[in-house]
Amino acid sequence: MNVVSKIQRYGLAVISCGVALPVAWPIDAPASCFLLAVMVSSLFGGLGPGLLSVALSAIAYEHFFLWRTAPPAHEPAAFFRFAAFLVATMLVTGLMELKRRAEQSRTRAERALRQANSDLARVSRATTMGELTASLAHEVNQPIAAAVTDANTCLRWLTREAPDLEEAREAASRTIKDVTRAAEIINRVRQLFKKGPPERELVDVNEIIREMVVLLRGETTRYSITVRTDLVTNPPYVMGDRLQLQQVLMNLIVNSVDAMRDIEGTRQLIIRSQQTDNGQLMVSVSDTGVGLPPQQAEQIFNAFFTTKPQGTGMGLRISRSIVESHGGRLWAATDSSQGATFHLTLPAKTDGCE
Repeated sequence: MNVVSKIQRYGLAVISCGVALPVAWPIDAPASCFLLAVMVSSLFGGLGPGLLSVALSAIAYEHFFLWRTAPPAHEPAAFFRFAAFLVATMLVTGLMELKRRAEQSRTRAERALRQANSDLARVSRATTMGELTASLAHEVNQPIAAAVTDANTCLRWLTREAPDLEEAREAASRTIKDVTRAAEIINRVRQLFKKGPPERELVDVNEIIREMVVLLRGETTRYSITVRTDLVTNPPYVMGDRLQLQQVLMNLIVNSVDAMRDIEGTRQLIIRSQQTDNGQLMVSVSDTGVGLPPQQAEQIFNAFFTTKPQGTGMGLRISRSIVESHGGRLWAATDSSQGATFHLTLPAKTDGCE
């Protein structure tokens, strides 16, 4: 704690007692006024300023009020009142200090909990991305392979006896486009591993949906899953942490893929976004997978509950915590005729629309 802050806190105790004295003098109510001064000093200054306020109040009480009246004031009752005043001020100081420490402990506990949740979410992202390594490698390899092909094509056009500059230029442009695409995929993966405190900003959820569809395209292609998006036009922005919202969408999509990988028949993933009547943005992720028994609609959000043989049971729990920290809701529909549907709502920032 710096010196200036310390001086300010002890100065508050002196000022509080200084104000209490002239207020108490005309109404002859020293106990109430000085007790209030002690409470203010203890609440905003802490234990040290509180004890200083007790000492100053006791001196002022004894000097200006205990001897203020006629000789009868010297009777034991007057000293008893003074002793009671001292006990009361000390008790108030102690209680205020306990309250202040309890609030500090709660603040530290909340900060530690937020950090633990953040670390747990990062571990969950790392685990999920580790499971998708093969698909992500395939997704990155495609544009790189295309870039190599286009670069070789460009060289062939340039090394001909009569170089075709136009064809070479088009091949070079395709090379740049493919390399840029690979770099974007790598950057998205890198962002998902980034560690840091949550950063709230205006986020286009439709853009996040498109990014996750591209990032997980290797996984959906691997299991012959058709992906369809039905996204609201000109969506309202959401004030949130982009990385955390990416994780929620990634978890929901990966769960849908897992639910469809072994089924016979149509495998379709549908992602919708729409604006609700109460001004929120709703995102729905539906699949044609194995489905979800109604009795498990809430159980799946419990920590460590999982229907996957190799699952950790933390993905949906973390996702719900993230959505709720953004002021929204995440739940599973119980009326799906086939497969499973998850809905999440987020408060919309209508003033952030373009």
